[in-house]
Amino acid sequence: MLKPIVSISGIRGIIGKSLFPENIIKYVSAFAKYIGHKRVVIGRDGRLFGGEIEKIIEAALIFNGCEVINLGIAPTPTITLAVETLKAQGGISITASHNPQEWNGMKFINSKGIFLNAEENKKFLKFLDEESDKIFTWNKLKQVEYYPSFFDYHINKVLNIKSLNLRKIKQRKFKVVLDCVNSSGSVILPMLLKKLGCSVIKIDCDSSGIFTRKPEPILENIKNTCSAVKKNKADLGIVVDPDADRLVLINEKGEPYVEEYTIVTCINHVLKNVPQNKRIAVANLSTTYAVDTVVKELGGKLYKSPVGEINVIEKMKKVKAVIGGEGSGGVILPEVHYGRDSLVGIALVLSEFAEFGGKVSEYKKRLPEYYIAKTKLPLPVREDSFGEGGAGDSIITALKEKYFSFPQNEEDGLRIDFPENRGWVNFRKSNTEPILRIITEAKSKKEAEELQKEIIKQISL
Repeated sequence: MLKPIVSISGIRGIIGKSLFPENIIKYVSAFAKYIGHKRVVIGRDGRLFGGEIEKIIEAALIFNGCEVINLGIAPTPTITLAVETLKAQGGISITASHNPQEWNGMKFINSKGIFLNAEENKKFLKFLDEESDKIFTWNKLKQVEYYPSFFDYHINKVLNIKSLNLRKIKQRKFKVVLDCVNSSGSVILPMLLKKLGCSVIKIDCDSSGIFTRKPEPILENIKNTCSAVKKNKADLGIVVDPDADRLVLINEKGEPYVEEYTIVTCINHVLKNVPQNKRIAVANLSTTYAVDTVVKELGGKLYKSPVGEINVIEKMKKVKAVIGGEGSGGVILPEVHYGRDSLVGIALVLSEFAEFGGKVSEYKKRLPEYYIAKTKLPLPVREDSFGEGGAGDSIITALKEKYFSFPQNEEDGLRIDFPENRGWVNFRKSNTEPILRIITEAKSKKEAEELQKEIIKQISL
């Protein structure tokens, strides 16, 4: 029996191989102890058999004395916002995010509606092997409260973002192709877009949890959606991952806007709409250098954090950033809440495009141009492969020694900056899969891909 992957991003496993009722109950019971057997908000991303896992989690929480508020199929950002708003002591998002169909998992949320950080995770996991001294008899157990109407609250929070130009968005009457991969964004995102005056052409928005393509919203997986944008003569395409915390765009020509530029566009929009002394943003170390350029042009300050939503959030709180995010399409706006949120991202980009007045492809040409190449190498499927000291660490150590003469940053895996504007490369072990992620960036696609090929030649597993 394989163990599930346990990281700062929660717990993920393959149903029937590393994710079983027994270990689901074990982790949920530990979380119930960690939060003091109190109120918990839960929801799920809609993938197959998520409903069965939801029932196991509900039962485990109830028998551990918790009060359970169930949002049903809901985006992770809706769940985190609900934890904060409904004053729960914790939350569980039942999701494997962008992982393939056979995966599922749990993201654990603290009372502030933010994912557990490293220290909180450590305290939570200590309860795995501790027996509780609290016993909850049948007459002390609580009923589950179902709360599917929280979508309206989330949408209204987004519509009240100060920088939004709602009048111009509605006047523009955007025609949008929307791809929700039949998961948690299938209901709430069409609702939001209609409130913004958009006409919506839906692709995979039936909430069935059946993925008709690989769920990660990267170019090779969204080609049919790109074609649909062009075929329907839409203004743009919008694609999200199963738990709807990542936002990827497609221009009117059916070409990828490039996921990195979601956060570039949002930062550009928010910073120019706040006073000069508040133009502070945060991005992770693997985000495009275009963010650096945009922030500098606006006279703002940009801070960097390791990859991972909680890492970005903690840095944002520390430096009092008005916006932050990750190059994977994650946008975080504290004005709504601290968490990656595709609804926030959609509203911000539509406002920016509406104010610009031209086509999406024309707007993109105005942004600093860099090219990021991303790939991933599978690590041997052993318990130590992606854990500390495993194969991933061995590769990173070897590369560190190989390129010792170049500037290096080890805050998040290993980043190497090359001279003469050749670009940079970042190696990091995934928090959610047994893979090593390799990201390179340069001024052109050819240069970025050549740098990546050169680096991969140095790696042996």
